[in-house]
Amino acid sequence: MKAARLVLALCLAVPVQAASPVLAIDRLIESSPAARGAFWGIQVTDLKTGRTLYQLNTDRLFVPASNTKLFTTALALMRLGPQFTFETRVTAERPPDADGCIRGALRLVGGGDPNLSARAVPYQPEPARAAPAPGYALAALAELAGQVAAKGVKCIDGDIVGDDTRYVWEPYAEDWSIDDPTYEYGAAVSAIAINDNALTVSVSPGAREGDPAALTLEPAVEYYAIDNRIRTVAAGGGSPIHVHRAPGSLELELSGTIPLGAPDQLLALGIEDPAKYAALALRQLLEERGITVNGGAVARHLLPGDAADARVEASDGLVLARHVSAPLVEDLRIIDKASQNLHAEMALRAVGRARRGVGSRVAGLDELRAFLAEAGVGDTSYNVEDGSGLSRPNLVTPAAVVKLLRYMYNSPNATPGFPFSRWPAGMARWLSASTARPPPAASTPRPAPWPTWTRFPAMPSGAMAVGWRFPFW
Repeated sequence: MKAARLVLALCLAVPVQAASPVLAIDRLIESSPAARGAFWGIQVTDLKTGRTLYQLNTDRLFVPASNTKLFTTALALMRLGPQFTFETRVTAERPPDADGCIRGALRLVGGGDPNLSARAVPYQPEPARAAPAPGYALAALAELAGQVAAKGVKCIDGDIVGDDTRYVWEPYAEDWSIDDPTYEYGAAVSAIAINDNALTVSVSPGAREGDPAALTLEPAVEYYAIDNRIRTVAAGGGSPIHVHRAPGSLELELSGTIPLGAPDQLLALGIEDPAKYAALALRQLLEERGITVNGGAVARHLLPGDAADARVEASDGLVLARHVSAPLVEDLRIIDKASQNLHAEMALRAVGRARRGVGSRVAGLDELRAFLAEAGVGDTSYNVEDGSGLSRPNLVTPAAVVKLLRYMYNSPNATPGFPFSRWPAGMARWLSASTARPPPAASTPRPAPWPTWTRFPAMPSGAMAVGWRFPFW
């Protein structure tokens, strides 16, 4: 919290009205041994005039972490427009016969909608990171299943296919950490995203010492084979719960202990193959509505070597159900406010698909480079390898971020309020308690070992402060 307070103090030290922002910032950096030992990059700029009020290492490259999302959401907003929508469909090759049976596969065709979940749209503050959002996680999928049943379908004599071929199947960037996909923050990227391509395992103590812990899944869809080695121990004891899943595996190993009477522990985990998971969930929902399914649940992907075929729209056949997303701008707010990694990656691929005909990471990054050139950001001042900031080789200079944000501030096509704040709730509460004026719109990293922060006050005569520090403390 000490580090958070110093960063906030730096933010508040640089309004345009300040007589000497140089002295104010220098004094704050000198006030802490940790700050003095860190390597800082800071630029403070008047939004209207472009005048630089303070700068320190502005052309040095720093790891942006989740501030990469500023680049992604700016790109999506300007290239797709705030009212852009995504459509998810359920299709079949032919209508049901006289018996109400579909002869052949039923396809769930992903359109890139990131919010097929219980999340509130427009954005509402979310619960703790591991806690599932209030509401029914499969609500959107249940709506589609209900539409299929309403068409008089009684049976499906074929597979349920999760089709995510709208985007190239490259679920992770090459330089993400090997354990990122285990957890929800590194969930696999797909054109189908049910419940953020994540599930929550709730771990509860057993009835007696030595009993296995009780596990509950949300959503309640059996996907992983779980080896539960968590044991119940005496009250007041307990050890950390460990999660292990080998890359590409559907076997989940849980170990550790949980004390009697302890509250549930929540594990937010990523889904290995979102398209297959969605097919499993849809099959379950169809059966709950009395529809017999004689086939399995399978995934259909577009592999990178076949990406050229993605430029041609395939025929959907008969559309039995459809779901249209909220406008894109609502998800951009979710990306920036909740620092939602999966949604940022999906937005990057949506831009690639719309502008370059291929829904791939590479196509999205190619369009990002073109966009940044238009914004006056030189190609030597950044290296961006993904849309979320999980990629470790990502680098940007404070000056590059200032140029991007000034470009968005002055653009008549940018939505008012961009960038959409990513100020963590605890820091926001501290800020409101520490200053008489309302907290500015701001963008800061998630509580993780990332040495970055960004501030972008949406004030008529405000100053913009962009800063990085290393190491994180």
